[in-house]
Amino acid sequence: MNGQVAVVPMDRIERAILSIRGERVMLDSDLAELYGVETKALNQAVKRNLNRFPPDFMFQLTKTEKAEVVTNCDHLIHLKFSSNLPYAFTEHGVLMLANVLNSERAAQTSVQVVRAFVRLRQMLASNADLARKLDDMEKKYDRQFKVVFDAIRQLMSPPEPKRREISFHVKYDDANPKSKRRQ
Repeated sequence: MNGQVAVVPMDRIERAILSIRGERVMLDSDLAELYGVETKALNQAVKRNLNRFPPDFMFQLTKTEKAEVVTNCDHLIHLKFSSNLPYAFTEHGVLMLANVLNSERAAQTSVQVVRAFVRLRQMLASNADLARKLDDMEKKYDRQFKVVFDAIRQLMSPPEPKRREISFHVKYDDANPKSKRRQ
């Protein structure tokens, strides 16, 4: 390929970003696949450089977390029968991992991974901003359109039933106009 490494599709990277313990992370098996190494080799490189991976860069999943991830992510079904608990890497851990692996593919892939994390962060910020604007608009319109809302509520309430008048029909006898018969 003339010294160039194939670029990993962004959607493939985005699918591999998970939310675990309130952090956006990628699992060791997904990163190994993206970086073109075996998971075992990736984890060995991490263990040789453990001082570069503080808890906010990397953590190991619990059995419960692993079971949940396998259940919710079809592409991780291969982890179901593994006796090892996977490692999860935050955005900073992914960058450090690329330095530890020290390959051209890892370097280029890490750039794509960071772009995916940034894009995800921008989407989340955009959604939060949109939700805030909607809340502000709702509060604003509640005050401005109180009259409209009150009118709508009045229209929605059932009308009072009309009272029926009681009346008697009086029929006159054609022969005797002074006689009245009630019917």
